[in-house]
Amino acid sequence: QVQLVESGGGLVQPGGSLRLSCAASGRILGYYPMGWYREAPGKQRELVATMSYGGNTNYGGSVKGRFTISRDNAKNTVYLQMNSLKPEDTAVYYCALFSQQQTYWGQGTQVTVSS
Repeated sequence: QVQLVESGGGLVQPGGSLRLSCAASGRILGYYPMGWYREAPGKQRELVATMSYGGNTNYGGSVKGRFTISRDNAKNTVYLQMNSLKPEDTAVYYCALFSQQQTYWGQGTQVTVSS
């Protein structure tokens, strides 16, 4: 089994920044993409950003140019640097690891952007 633990969420004012972290542990055999999704109240879960083991990235359209995903493979950890935050970025942010057999999800961390 694989466990994902997120941290770094919270309350921030519009225009502010936050950095999320997600540490993976357990039976991690292989070189898997990791990433972030988010789910706002009343909306479907949507892609924020993903990164392959080799560093290739993919971003959701609404966060391009503002958010940056990175990872430390030695620590099995993925990060999400969020800048220029907007109220519409308010959501629960979920970390994900995409193995060949299944997608593992973290428990989620709340990000609230409000003045």
